[in-house]
Amino acid sequence: MLYQFLLDENVPRSIHKLLIQRGFRVEYVPQGVDDKTVIEIAKEKNLILVTRDSDFADELRYPPGSHPGIIVLHIHPSIPRIKAERLAFVLENVRELSGKITIVYNGKIEIIG
Repeated sequence: MLYQFLLDENVPRSIHKLLIQRGFRVEYVPQGVDDKTVIEIAKEKNLILVTRDSDFADELRYPPGSHPGIIVLHIHPSIPRIKAERLAFVLENVRELSGKITIVYNGKIEIIG
């Protein structure tokens, strides 16, 4: 499945570049919008949200299946190259991202939903 992504404004350009190179459609959210607007854009355009904002990992606020999918990059230290490598690992190894919350850590992946 060829996913389409919405990148939060806190996601580094290296992630944008990685996704474009792999043939994915990618958009950035407009600057300065709040979380509610971000998730509304993702739903309206049917795009999986990629963010560093851990608020989006809250399954009560964003229940699995109520959105196209959320990937939270919870990687420390915050080095863009490492974030891109971990996201590439997710794209190669996780079979289904749609409608789920996927939290990506340095050494593990947690999938909710």
